[in-house]
Amino acid sequence: MAFFRSLSALSRLRSRSAQQSSLGNSVRWLQMESSSDLDLHSQLKEMIPEQQERLKKLKAEHGKVQLGNFTTDMVLGGMRGMIGLLWETSLLDPDEGIRFRGLSIPECQKVLPAAKPGGEPLPEGLLWLLLTGKVPNKAQVDALSAELRDRAQVPDKLYKFIDGLDVTAHPMTQLTAGVMFLQVQSEFQKAYAKGIHKSKYWETAYEDSLNLIARLPALAAYIYRRIYKEGQFIPMHDSLDYGGNFAHMLGFDNPKMHELMRLYLTIHSDHEGGNVSAHTAHLVASALSDPYLSFAAALNGLAGPLHGLANQEVLLWIKSVVDECGENVSTEQLKEYIWKTLNSGKVVPGYGHGVLRQTDPRYTCQREFALKHLPDDPLFQLVSKLYEVVPPILTELGKVKNPWPNVDAHSGVLLNHFGLTEARYYTVLFGVSRSIGICSQLIWDRALGLPLERPKSVTMEWLENYCRKAATS
Repeated sequence: MAFFRSLSALSRLRSRSAQQSSLGNSVRWLQMESSSDLDLHSQLKEMIPEQQERLKKLKAEHGKVQLGNFTTDMVLGGMRGMIGLLWETSLLDPDEGIRFRGLSIPECQKVLPAAKPGGEPLPEGLLWLLLTGKVPNKAQVDALSAELRDRAQVPDKLYKFIDGLDVTAHPMTQLTAGVMFLQVQSEFQKAYAKGIHKSKYWETAYEDSLNLIARLPALAAYIYRRIYKEGQFIPMHDSLDYGGNFAHMLGFDNPKMHELMRLYLTIHSDHEGGNVSAHTAHLVASALSDPYLSFAAALNGLAGPLHGLANQEVLLWIKSVVDECGENVSTEQLKEYIWKTLNSGKVVPGYGHGVLRQTDPRYTCQREFALKHLPDDPLFQLVSKLYEVVPPILTELGKVKNPWPNVDAHSGVLLNHFGLTEARYYTVLFGVSRSIGICSQLIWDRALGLPLERPKSVTMEWLENYCRKAATS
């Protein structure tokens, strides 16, 4: 019942959001407006001058407006809650979850084109939405899908380079190394060396970003096949969409797995700009490092256990429950195992979030996918039982601000069901997906001329002295 209460609360929040100001309505109208133009680049070229003027006006008219106060707790606590970044492609609400250009995940599932009627949204459609703020039609998505296939060819020497790495290296290490290898092809870096005008930065950033997005699935699939499938490489299909092709190159041709990959790549793509990988990319790119360098840095952040690596930890923990208690674990056994985990100083992986204070909508849509395609899967049934048991225990513990499941609590079980059982690889899937959101924003960073990021840091002594003065003033 907790699951349905959470959904009900989210529904009420969405209803309130729909009644916001006329400005919000006008923005939504822009998002839903479509165009017959099939060329994404030309769409952006038409939009950018207007958005540049919008930014100039915002700075000129409201540059001195305070956005809130910050405290010593925020400085010492990872800058939580401090507004410090412009990130156009998505916005995260603590109660409602992520919105991509103003659209919630259920709304994206409803309006973005799919590979088949009633299917999951195509990631290419989300890429179009993130870049333009407009919902594309099927013809536009098909054209973008074809363009990404054309851009997807990678040099054979990339594969030879990957083969030179230790096969036991973590898949994320190999992915980051592969991205760095591709950096020599950066159009931004070449154009900057030739003295390109800053008004043209976005165009070469666009080329790098789309090339990188297009080439990542082939690189990621090669790493998977090299480590786990004796190096038996599967070439790209000449007509499949982005998500379908990625699943195909990994070695999965079950149509349901293709649908899962489309959903996975869509919902993991972006989560506003303050998370480790997104912020890292934005920070590095602010120094005018090209998209390859910036995204490689982001991948290193994503590889951390407190960020993207968490998705592999969830499945391993769930399997440890099964190993100790069996698949038909009782509620009492499950409670005992959860308390055992917590009392050992560990966390229950897949629960809690730095911003969210409700069930992650990305968890919810994966649950709906499981109910539709694998309702009898034993691990899915265990995940469902965990959803009933874990939040009350974490609430009783009293130290957790958000006891609800996040996106990682579900994804591993879905992938495992369709045969992608190698949990150590899961963060690579996250990385491929995150390129869509990060690269979209990097293009806008250069189009808007956003400056070098340089926040102020202080010492503990400075804080102590400042706080003493504040207390006596």
